Amino acid sequence: MIGRSALLLFSLAYTAAWHSSVLRSPAASARTLTVEPHTAFISPSRGAVKTALPQLQRAQAPRAAAAATPLAVPEPEDGRQGWRAKLPPTEELKKIVPLAIMFFCILFNYTILRDTKDVLVVTAPGSSAEAIPFLKTWVNLPGAIAFTVLYGALANRLGRQALFYSVLGPFLAFFGAFPFIYQLRDVLHPVGFATWLAAKLPAGFAAPIAVFRNWTYSLFYLLANMWGSVVVSLLFWGTANDVVTVPEAKKYFPLFGLFANVALVFSGQFVRYVSGLHASLPAGVDPWGVALKLLMSSVVVLGGVIAACFRYLNVAVIEPQEAAAKAAGEALTGGAKPKKKKANMSFGESARYLASSPYIRNLATLVIAYGMSINLVEVTWKAKLKLAFPNPTDYSAFMGSFSSATGVVTLFMMLFGRFVFRKWGWGTAAMITPSVLLATGVAFFALCLAGNMFAPVLAAVGTTPLMLAVFVGAAQNIMSKAAKYSLFDPCKEMAYIPLDQEQKTKGKAAVDVIGGPLGKSGGSLIQQALIVVFGSLAASTPYLAAILGVIIFAWIGAARGLAVQFEEKMEEMDGTPSTATVDAPPPTEGAPSIDAEAK
Repeated sequence: MIGRSALLLFSLAYTAAWHSSVLRSPAASARTLTVEPHTAFISPSRGAVKTALPQLQRAQAPRAAAAATPLAVPEPEDGRQGWRAKLPPTEELKKIVPLAIMFFCILFNYTILRDTKDVLVVTAPGSSAEAIPFLKTWVNLPGAIAFTVLYGALANRLGRQALFYSVLGPFLAFFGAFPFIYQLRDVLHPVGFATWLAAKLPAGFAAPIAVFRNWTYSLFYLLANMWGSVVVSLLFWGTANDVVTVPEAKKYFPLFGLFANVALVFSGQFVRYVSGLHASLPAGVDPWGVALKLLMSSVVVLGGVIAACFRYLNVAVIEPQEAAAKAAGEALTGGAKPKKKKANMSFGESARYLASSPYIRNLATLVIAYGMSINLVEVTWKAKLKLAFPNPTDYSAFMGSFSSATGVVTLFMMLFGRFVFRKWGWGTAAMITPSVLLATGVAFFALCLAGNMFAPVLAAVGTTPLMLAVFVGAAQNIMSKAAKYSLFDPCKEMAYIPLDQEQKTKGKAAVDVIGGPLGKSGGSLIQQALIVVFGSLAASTPYLAAILGVIIFAWIGAARGLAVQFEEKMEEMDGTPSTATVDAPPPTEGAPSIDAEAK
């Protein structure tokens, strides 16, 4: 798998280089003037070729005369010859190569941290997957608010480089120190007090007690989750937007989405390799402690690479551009138009705007339904995963394979997504993600609720209902995330295209304020209520399955309504059906859509 991924990575890089050289070089236009007449038409009929050839030769006569001029075989604009002429210009390479390295390292680390945080929380003493909903609501949300306040204060006092290092540094320091914190877990964790609380409180409070008992793991969960939203979304994309121009972004940003999934494949295999080293360790050595040291060491090393690339971009690109702009007496704009101020709406204003616009209301329903649906299934799946792999190293190895499979499937789904948009249009593309969630969700919950009925048949093929539920749940999560990255996200962004400027700004603000947070926390709140009432996630499974069905059918209804509204607005905009005029915007978030990864 790694070999195929490396070949794919090389192919993407070569394609980007060729594409950029064609776009920038006047040689491309000159070659279109010197094309041979007999190569212009390809027909299975010899008579058709003979008939078309004289007409084409007469039509090409003026162009042939122009091709005879020195412009017909131009030299590359910077004097490069051969394969070097196919590479992007040096000024672009100085930007794109460091950014590509940064992006790879950041997402490589993110996959390691995402897999590790689940292993720590789910397999911790006294804990289970039931702790995840409580972590999302009572740890992640307050942590995100606190970081927002702190970042705003730092941004007002520090320069660009100092701010970047001040944000990145604490992440790397904590992750580098965590293997040693892990060794002191028996001293740091309040096991006695947590045990006393568990004896006094009802069984439904076991999950929040586990969050408190294993507080260092909860802190790791918070910071690993914030790596996606802070380092990827804030630091990397903020730097990329400062460095590249709009034409460069159009050429290279789409490739970053594919590059992200290549990083996902490599990092998943690395996690799997490290987790498998326990077989060669001597007796008495904690295998998960050794794996943590190797994983966190790689995070710190790649963090140093990220910092070095950022430093290079500042010295080689940003500072010279700023100096040139200052010498010219004008601000650095990168060729972009001044951005309009984003419409910031309060929660109440957003709610009123959603209620007044059926189009925006349907769009918000899509966003909310996805966030709730994926959370309802994922936590139940991770509970089964712990039963199948109670050992942390085995759990980590499985998650490494899961991450690699997600990257591979997403790469293929991105290609399939473009075909869906071209062939069937927005409406069909919008229906695929909820359909995938519904079909795989039904199969998964059926195995959870009635798996023992199939036990004799499964025993005959060498497996158990539990293992089948684990693999069906893994397939459900892989397909759901791949469908999100390749179809759901482009559909959501395309839905804003036919709106006027006021609807775009206010509608997006309303969906961001209500749809995003409600989708992320809604599923967690439902699970928390059911766990407290019924005592465990397993006892809540039938109700979770029923709630999932209601949510997905509401999602499908909103998608169908929005598809009709979208086509009507597209026809109003340009008088042509949407299936013929709208193509999928290239996915640039890759990894993995970080907003959806707050899990």
